[in-house]
Amino acid sequence: MLSSLARTACRRAPSASVGAVRYLNLHEYQSAQIMKDAGVTVPFGIAARTVEEAVAAAKEIGDDQVVIKSQILAGGRGLGKFTNGLQGGVHIINTSEVEDYASKMLGGTLVTKQSGPAGKPVNTILLAKKMDLKKEFYFAIMLDRASQGPIIIACSEGGTSIEDLAESSPEKIIKVPVDIRTGPTEADIEKVVDGLGASGDKTAAGEQIRALYNMFVDNDCTMVEVNPLAEDADGNLIAADAKIGFDDNAEFRQKAIFEQRDHTQEDPREVAAGKWDLNYIGLDGSIGCMVNGAGLAMSTMDIISLRGGSPANFLDVGGSANVDQIKAAFEIITTDPAVKAILVNIFGGIMKCDIIAEGIVEASRSLDLKVPVIVRLEGTNVEEGKKILEDSGLELITANDLDDAAIKAVASIA
Repeated sequence: MLSSLARTACRRAPSASVGAVRYLNLHEYQSAQIMKDAGVTVPFGIAARTVEEAVAAAKEIGDDQVVIKSQILAGGRGLGKFTNGLQGGVHIINTSEVEDYASKMLGGTLVTKQSGPAGKPVNTILLAKKMDLKKEFYFAIMLDRASQGPIIIACSEGGTSIEDLAESSPEKIIKVPVDIRTGPTEADIEKVVDGLGASGDKTAAGEQIRALYNMFVDNDCTMVEVNPLAEDADGNLIAADAKIGFDDNAEFRQKAIFEQRDHTQEDPREVAAGKWDLNYIGLDGSIGCMVNGAGLAMSTMDIISLRGGSPANFLDVGGSANVDQIKAAFEIITTDPAVKAILVNIFGGIMKCDIIAEGIVEASRSLDLKVPVIVRLEGTNVEEGKKILEDSGLELITANDLDDAAIKAVASIA
């Protein structure tokens, strides 16, 4: 469900001034519990990690039918497909069918339009009470660069792709910037409730909107997306399905939340990079990149592409990496079997070239690298760094400038 409309405002952006920037995302069942604790109305549901737990959960719900939902950190679950052939990651089924569906979903891999072709593993499913929903809306809170604060996005139509609606009927989507210092005013709340087209008690609906906003602020969220925010037969608003993102900078004061991180849903290379305070994003090319600074990293990838190559990753070691971090960076890059060469491009400022050189030499020896390593160093202690590389006796390819480095990297795998 994590729509690209919402992700656009809080997408992870490599930063030149910090190390790794990773936004925590939680599963639907985890998000639902946080919302419930904040006073937001959510459907009754029970998470299950085994078929036996799923059957017991359906029995506890006690209805003839239940909703069974795959828990992965990607949107489009309902229209996704399991690699074992099961169509759809969300189903309304008879209670008698829970065992069959749970056995096919648990341990399977669900591929959606947002998961990537490899899909995501389903280790948990959510058994939820089937709700009699009369209307479905779209609701989100995110950080808005233009207004430099939270913004509430609401739409009277929800439950489906908000991206498609944004293209076909953008006038149906309202946006309400919020002053972070004061929170939403009564006028702001009324505008959102009216924009949703809620037909029930407007005061009660406003209380739900305010509860969602307070949860956003109190839990250091980067995004709260509820799709659908639904209305039952009595006009009550219910957060029927939700996804919440959190700012990793707040981990020190949101420990209970961050302990729920599901690393199985993340690229293991990004997880490993995070442990070393490195910023890594995997791509689909063949030339691994190790650079200091996001701007230089982007330029490096551009020039590799210009010279006919394709970058295998974005990896920013930052401005204070030590020898062990440089070694770890090489280990992470080389876990990608598609990497046929590694280009190291360092402009030494705070990051000293001799430290980088020592890390390159140690990594090359300890990891027994089998791919060409092209090195371009410039800046602080560059002569010391070059001497370390020359004295190492290793078959490293040195370059005079970035363009030279890109040409040599592409040529090394031609």
